[in-house]
Amino acid sequence: MTAPLPGLAEASRAIAAGTLSPVALTEMALARIAALDPALHAFIEVTAERARAAARQAVAEIAAGRRRGPLHGIPYALKDIYDVAGIRTTCHSRLMLQNMAHEDAVTTARLEAAGMVLLGKLSTHEFARGGPTDSLPFPNARNPWDPLRFAGGSSSGSGVAVAAGMVPLAMGSDTAGSIRLPASYCGIVGLKATYGRISRRGVFPLSFTLDHAGPLARTAEDCAMALQVLAGHDPEDPGSADEPVPDYLAGIGAGIAGAVIGRARAYDIESGVDAETMAALDAACDALRGLGATVMEVGLPSRARTDACTQTILLAEGFAIHQQWLRDRPEAYGRVTRERLMMGAFVSGSEYVQAQRLRRVVAAEVDSVLARCDAILCAGSTSAAPLLEEVDEGPFRRSHPVTAAFNSTGHPVLAMPCGFGAGGLPLSLQLVGRSFGEADLLRIAHAYERAAGWWERRPPLG
Repeated sequence: MTAPLPGLAEASRAIAAGTLSPVALTEMALARIAALDPALHAFIEVTAERARAAARQAVAEIAAGRRRGPLHGIPYALKDIYDVAGIRTTCHSRLMLQNMAHEDAVTTARLEAAGMVLLGKLSTHEFARGGPTDSLPFPNARNPWDPLRFAGGSSSGSGVAVAAGMVPLAMGSDTAGSIRLPASYCGIVGLKATYGRISRRGVFPLSFTLDHAGPLARTAEDCAMALQVLAGHDPEDPGSADEPVPDYLAGIGAGIAGAVIGRARAYDIESGVDAETMAALDAACDALRGLGATVMEVGLPSRARTDACTQTILLAEGFAIHQQWLRDRPEAYGRVTRERLMMGAFVSGSEYVQAQRLRRVVAAEVDSVLARCDAILCAGSTSAAPLLEEVDEGPFRRSHPVTAAFNSTGHPVLAMPCGFGAGGLPLSLQLVGRSFGEADLLRIAHAYERAAGWWERRPPLG
C-alpha cells in the first residue's frame, strides 16, 4: 500500500527544504488514488497527465529560484462544481455530463497562480443537494473509516480524498454544512470562512445568499495556508466582501492564553447531540482551559428559528436556480435531489422575505454572544458518522444539520476532530468566530489540535 500524503504545511516545508520534490509528491498522490479510489470513489475524474506536467513545471521554477509561495508544487483537487477551463464540471448529475468549462473559477485560478498541481475533480452529492445513496452517473464517495458509514455531504469526495491521504487540500462548498459535515465524519479540518471572504464565481450555485466556498485539509495550519491564497475581494461576485486580508499564519502559533471560549451547551442539547460527542466536547473544553483559555456557557438562537430561516432561503433559491430543468427534465435528476429542489416551488415570496429579515436578527444575536467571547464552541455533528442506511433521504429532513445556522448568519466556522468514539469513528466540534475573524479562529484551532493530537490519527487504510 502506498503511504498517505503529508499535510499541506508539512509538504510545503519539505519542498522548501529540498527533501521532497513536487514530481515525487504528485506521483505519490496518483499512486495513492490508484490504490484506494476504486473502493472509496472520491474522484470523478483524475487529471494525471496535467498533474505530471504541472509538477515538472513547479520543479523547474523552484530550481530556478522562482518559487511562487508555500503552496507551489503541492497537489490539490476540486469538488466537481468548481470550473476548470477545458475540464467538465458535471455537478455529479446526468444533466451536466457534457458541460465543458471554458474558464477557471476564481478559486481555481488563485490556486493555479500559487503553483498548485490539480489532481482532478471530486465526487459530490448531485448539485450539492441530493443524498448519499441517490442513483447517479458516478459512484458515491465512501467514508474511509468505514465504507458502510456516511462520509458527510455534499463535499463528500473532498472529505474522503483528504482523510484517505490522497491529496493534502481539497475544495468544497458549504450551504448548510457541506464542508463541515464531511470534515466532521472523516476526521479532518474544514473551514467555512465568513460569507464573502472567498469568491464563488465559477462554482455552480445552490443558494445565492447561503453558499460559501472553502478548503478541507488535515490541520488548521493547512487551512490557514489555503485561505491566504483563496481570500480576497472579487468585484464580479455580488456576495464578495471588500475587506482587507490579514496574514493568517503570522500569529497562528501564538497560543490562546487569555482567550474566552463560549460553550454553547444548550444549543447542542437542543440539537440532540449524543452522550459520546458531549463527553468529547467537554474534554475539549478542559484542554482549552489547560492552554490558558476561559470557557463560559453561552446561549445561541434556537434551532427552530435558525432552521426555519436557513431552510426557507435554501428551498426558494435552489428552486429558482433549477426551475427550468425541473420542468423540462425532472427524470434526469436523482430522486433525492429532485424532491428536495421541487419543494422550493411551495415557498411564497412573503415567506422568503421574512426569512431574509429573520437572518439579520439571528446574525445580530450571534454577534452579541461573540462580543463577550473570542469563539463559540459547539458540536460539529450530533454523533459519529451514521450508517448509510440510517441517513435521512426524505424531501424535508426530520432533523437538519447542526452546522446550518451559521450559513444564515455568515460567521466563519471551522470544524475539526475532538476525539474518537467507541467504534473508532471521529467525533467533531465547531468553532464559530467573529465576522472576518478567521485569524483568531485558526489560532484557537491550531492550539487545540496541537495539544490534543487527534489530527495525527488516520483511517486504517495502510
